[in-house]
Amino acid sequence: MIVGKIGFGGGCHWCTEAVFQSLRGVKKVEQGWISSTLPKGTAFSEAVIVYFDASQISLDSLTGVHLYTHNATSSHTLRDKYRSAVYTFSKEQQKEVQTILEKKQKIFTKPLITKAYPFGHFKLNVEQYLNYYKNNPDKPFCQIRIEPKLKILLKHFKELM
Repeated sequence: MIVGKIGFGGGCHWCTEAVFQSLRGVKKVEQGWISSTLPKGTAFSEAVIVYFDASQISLDSLTGVHLYTHNATSSHTLRDKYRSAVYTFSKEQQKEVQTILEKKQKIFTKPLITKAYPFGHFKLNVEQYLNYYKNNPDKPFCQIRIEPKLKILLKHFKELM
């Protein structure tokens, strides 16, 4: 088993956590806030770190899931809090993600705003909010915000679940 790690930010970290916890090959998801080492990505924004078995799920597949399960083509006033990003842990991974994003752009009619950033720092969320969907599937937020994202997974990525 080759365990890799990658960071994803784009929407609410409760939603992002639930999406990645649903995938085969994902070993662990840490939910909180990530910043980058680059000036434009230095502020913390909601994100997750995904630990995955690369023999079961590829970085390409993980990135595809990420792009489909948040609004990766829309800039809005809350983008500082919900930066559309992939946080990488090495120069090689940075290049790979950049290539994946360029390839995935062909799937979308609007330009992707998702950027690849070098990982800087991570702050874990408080215990009561970890595994939010798993612990609270019937809460209105989960029904309204997370369930639709899980339905997207079933529609486009069923083989990864």
